[in-house]
Amino acid sequence: MGSELIIVPVMFGAIFGIVYLYLSTRNKERLALIEKGADASIFIKGKGHTAPIWKVLILNLALLLMGIGLGVFIASLLANYTSLDEDAIYPAVIFFMAGVGLFVGFNMTKNLEKE
Repeated sequence: MGSELIIVPVMFGAIFGIVYLYLSTRNKERLALIEKGADASIFIKGKGHTAPIWKVLILNLALLLMGIGLGVFIASLLANYTSLDEDAIYPAVIFFMAGVGLFVGFNMTKNLEKE
């Protein structure tokens, strides 16, 4: 009963730790570059080289949802026409196809940034 109370603080602590580590490391790297005399313009990403964030989010979300939908469809076919365990097929195929959708979205995002 008490383990449910620990899960939420551990999750928030993990997220806080990751964000804190990222920000403190980035700050230390920037301070070290400034001490060595590097130009401050290296911290500003070029506006013309990257795709707008809304295009990337919409593309990845659309491909993720299409992957989940395709995963449900394929899992349904496998559950109906094979003797495989239905409880194992649905999550396996859904997560696999969602991952495939995100991988395709990653590759399409790389192509968007090249244009």
